[in-house]
Amino acid sequence: MTHKTLHLAIAAALFATLAVAGCKKREPAETAGAPAASATATMPAPAATMAEPMPAATTAMPSAATTLAVTTVDLGNAIGADNRIAMPMTSFAKTDTIHASVATDGPGGNLTGKWTMGDKVVDTQSKTVAAGPQVTEFSISKPDGWPVGHYKLEVSSDGNSLQTREFDIK
Repeated sequence: MTHKTLHLAIAAALFATLAVAGCKKREPAETAGAPAASATATMPAPAATMAEPMPAATTAMPSAATTLAVTTVDLGNAIGADNRIAMPMTSFAKTDTIHASVATDGPGGNLTGKWTMGDKVVDTQSKTVAAGPQVTEFSISKPDGWPVGHYKLEVSSDGNSLQTREFDIK
């Protein structure tokens, strides 16, 4: 009985040693760009299978980092042809058109601007943003005048809030 246990322990130790040695030999070969002949010739099939989950884990990490990012949000009552605010403001007149300049970077996607006063939604706008650095404009206006109060713009992408800006109508 102990003889059988000893064989199993030796086999397990040998397998573990080959798996670790196979992984260590494989790593420098990938870094150097040339395959190691001895690692390929002596690596058992289970060690190769154990090395396969590593690339799957590394490919999952960049996808989390490849989301649309808002770099700045400026508010103002005038906007240039480049979609940038001429003079950022946080206080507006009742009859102003309120513009938001949203600078983004990343793979592109959908961007939503939700304008609220307290818990009341004033307006919601969605725009598609191209990949790379972009500047997107959102705006709201009310010809008969905005009610005096405290407002907020929330910028989100795919349901995730990215940035908010608060402002007042006086």
